[in-house]
Amino acid sequence: MEEILNAAILEYQVFGQTMYFKPLTLVMTLIVIAILILFGFLSTKKIGVMPNPLQVIGELIVTAFYDLTVDALGTKKAPKYFPLICTLFLFMLLSNWIGVIPKLSEPTQDLNTPLSLGILGFVIAHYAGIRAKGIKAYLKGYMEPIFLLAPLNVIGELSKVISISFRLFGNILGGAIIIAVVTSLIKGLLLPPGLLCFFGLFVGTIQAFVFTMLTLVYISVQVN
Repeated sequence: MEEILNAAILEYQVFGQTMYFKPLTLVMTLIVIAILILFGFLSTKKIGVMPNPLQVIGELIVTAFYDLTVDALGTKKAPKYFPLICTLFLFMLLSNWIGVIPKLSEPTQDLNTPLSLGILGFVIAHYAGIRAKGIKAYLKGYMEPIFLLAPLNVIGELSKVISISFRLFGNILGGAIIIAVVTSLIKGLLLPPGLLCFFGLFVGTIQAFVFTMLTLVYISVQVN
């Protein structure tokens, strides 16, 4: 557990404020991105009527998330936001899974990763809302049902970023800590790998899907 909580952290000053950076998070993120690029290249290298296994996996993921995006945004808006939603899910999924491999850790163990993705979804959703409704109608939405509730509506929107980010961070980090604690206590060979598969694969998949769907819902609420 000490290895998880005391990972290498670099400190630096920005405008007099102490900032923290984990080099391991950046390395793991680059590995995830490289794997996704490789998967995209291999799955589309030889597209044919008789698809290869990677093409089948890619088509299943693309079809499933395109249908979900259409259900949330409609056929006209879905093509615009589908690449974001599908890419976000794949990145989150692999980021949560990569910790299953020995000596590697999940980028989502670092709060900076889910918080950055939460802020990204927040900015895109509200930018899309302004584009779809116009700035006047967008701002008017914060004053419903009465203008006195505008501050609460603003706080409610900002809280979505905190909620979606900390949910993912807490589940991934909590799973890693549980595995470390159980491993140190029982010194066994069967239970820890089982926990690793459960938290790394099953819970990682659920959390990636929930994070992606919440982002899609936020966008849908703003543009519809």
